[in-house]
Amino acid sequence: MPTSFFSYPKSDFRSAQYTAVISDLHLSEAEPVNIRFPLWKKFKTRQFFFDDVFESFLKHIEERAQGAPIELILNGDIFDFDSVMALPDEPTFHVSWLEKHRGLFPRPDRSRFKIQKILKDHAEFMTSLRDFIMRGNRAVFVIGNHDLELHFPGVQEEIFHSLNLPDDKKEQVRFVEWFYISNQDTLIEHGNQYDPYCLCEDPINPYVRGYNYVALKLPFGNLACRYISNGMGFFNPHVDTNYIMTLSEYVKFFFKYIWKAQPGLVFTWFWGSLATLVHASFDRLSAPIRNPLRIEDRVSIIAQKANAEDRMVREMKELFAVPAASKPALLARELWLDRAFIVFIAFFLIFQLMVFVRSVYEISFFWAFIPLFLLLPFFLFYSKSISSLVSSYKEPDDRVLAMASAITKVKRIVYGHTHHTRHEIIGSVEHLNSGCWSPAFLDVECTKPIDQKTFIWISPGENGVRQAELMKFMDGKSEVVNPSARG
Repeated sequence: MPTSFFSYPKSDFRSAQYTAVISDLHLSEAEPVNIRFPLWKKFKTRQFFFDDVFESFLKHIEERAQGAPIELILNGDIFDFDSVMALPDEPTFHVSWLEKHRGLFPRPDRSRFKIQKILKDHAEFMTSLRDFIMRGNRAVFVIGNHDLELHFPGVQEEIFHSLNLPDDKKEQVRFVEWFYISNQDTLIEHGNQYDPYCLCEDPINPYVRGYNYVALKLPFGNLACRYISNGMGFFNPHVDTNYIMTLSEYVKFFFKYIWKAQPGLVFTWFWGSLATLVHASFDRLSAPIRNPLRIEDRVSIIAQKANAEDRMVREMKELFAVPAASKPALLARELWLDRAFIVFIAFFLIFQLMVFVRSVYEISFFWAFIPLFLLLPFFLFYSKSISSLVSSYKEPDDRVLAMASAITKVKRIVYGHTHHTRHEIIGSVEHLNSGCWSPAFLDVECTKPIDQKTFIWISPGENGVRQAELMKFMDGKSEVVNPSARG
């Protein structure tokens, strides 16, 4: 079983004067431009890389801090392992048919190759981060749902190798399992642990054992991105409304963008959905690798890295959502497989009926369209009666906010994950969401970006109490985002 890159934290991260929080960068490999179909995964092409903007951002927050050290929190989904489709030229492991078409599985050797590919394509980003740390600042990686493979020590080693820091500076970089307490006044989480479609079931024991290998158990949302989104390149996975539509919207989208490039899309969706459902259901049955003799040591290490107490780790884990994979019927509805099943049964029964009728009367099979048309209104009514629950879990949960605040003894909580900016007071808790930097667009043409380059800035306020602001970085400057604004 993999062991942690650091067995315990070496530097004191408990106090911070200035803290910047960014999330959901979704750094991935560069997608080659498709000459025939230029809109195919256009959001992944180098055209929308922001490595140079990130460098400007780091210099800007250093100017805001006026030379004081900065704590940079990279709050989850910094890397997007699920979108990496590259394969090694000479693999040292067997690459299955499914991996060739939908990306490598989350295993140590494969994940190490994927982070190498990401880091190579984003060398400028890593150079900027290295220079930032060398100037006396520190960086904390909070693991999100799309970069769960950061749990592998080998992946962390590759990041340290890319940063190429001297030994004393390596101590200024930290990876935390799912939450981090900054300066004893702010709880920072990616937020996926409260989303049943995207949570890591057990970040304390994240590994599962297969036949002669160790792997990570991926949540349903990751599997859907791998098996469905990776094969449907006109849908941007960073924006829910790009792939959660009504039946009529899907039909319009298909004929506007897809029918020439991918006429067999329905079959791509169908087998990808089946693969997602089967993988999620079998993963749900996989038990995490646990060593009873090391559980308390593991909890203690997680707590130290998060600036927390051991009990906080256990209590925060109790707030996790129940994985959606525990309800296969729910997943089938989200994947539209229930509607596919209804259509299949309808065609099968009508075919059997026509075979029986034709054994008695000589009639054309075109008569089969009559019962199909009669059943169509009922099918449409059923389809409209079902709404996806995915988006409903993107909103902050009042109970979770209150309990997390009580457990960690803070009054401010910062999330990412939803890609929507927020700054509000919920009960007694100040809640902020840092939005996203990812290539998130409302349209296939990538002309309508969503809240890109937003961040949380926490700085000294009156009476020594730190204050938090939701800000947007643009053209080398930053401005406060209206607290009521939504992404």
